Amino acid sequence: MGLNRSGIYVKRKGNGEETCENLYLMDLMDKQYTKHPSWGVKRMKFWLQRKGIRVNLKRVRRLLRLMGLEAIYPKPRLSKNNPEHKIYPYLLRNLDITRPNQVWCSDITYIRMNKGFLYLTVIMDWFSRRVLTWELSNTLDTSFCANALKEALQRYGTPEIFNTDQGSQYTSKEFTDVLKDKGIDISMDGRGRALDNVFVERLWRTVKYEEVYLKEYWNPHDARTNLEEFFIHYNEERPHQGLAYMTPSEVYSGQGSKELIDY
Repeated sequence: MGLNRSGIYVKRKGNGEETCENLYLMDLMDKQYTKHPSWGVKRMKFWLQRKGIRVNLKRVRRLLRLMGLEAIYPKPRLSKNNPEHKIYPYLLRNLDITRPNQVWCSDITYIRMNKGFLYLTVIMDWFSRRVLTWELSNTLDTSFCANALKEALQRYGTPEIFNTDQGSQYTSKEFTDVLKDKGIDISMDGRGRALDNVFVERLWRTVKYEEVYLKEYWNPHDARTNLEEFFIHYNEERPHQGLAYMTPSEVYSGQGSKELIDY
């Protein structure tokens, strides 16, 4: 037909109004999930309907999956793991964690923007609660998690144990090979056991209620700039009740003494 193929584009399904509505629903569900992480698809659907929002189970389930959110409660295996991905045992049960770099942990959460959303991952020292490194991505891939890990190892040395959930990003060969090459013991939470990685779960609540929900990020650069300022504040200035009101950086560097509050 004499048309230049480089000028032909596939029109995305849905219109701008539908996209904005989905982002609005995701924002509502993210806030509610942060308050009540045990809520599943059905409870979330009825909660939205009670707010006067017409929504069905299929849509709620799709948006929760898009955000990477899953209800936390004892439950059967809901999805098949990649047969090439090994699941490692949980190593922290009854373990006395008494020093920095004994145990590191990591997780991923959803971060809203004015238009769109991002995923945030952190590498945290379990003993001091210090956020060692963090990364943002617009997809739930493995590379941004692996990049955060490599940066943490380069800057802070090697932990004895590294703990995560059983997400595909952490069970992937790309991620676990980095740990094995350094001789780090790999620990993974049991499915549906939020308390196995409790300090990262508490970090997400802090990040969202003290930073994300108070602001409106306009683009990834805006999100990155504000989160960078927040994590500096979190590590260097914010007193932590569980650290006898010292900051994570003070505990990580060994400044002063502290007695951890037993949760």
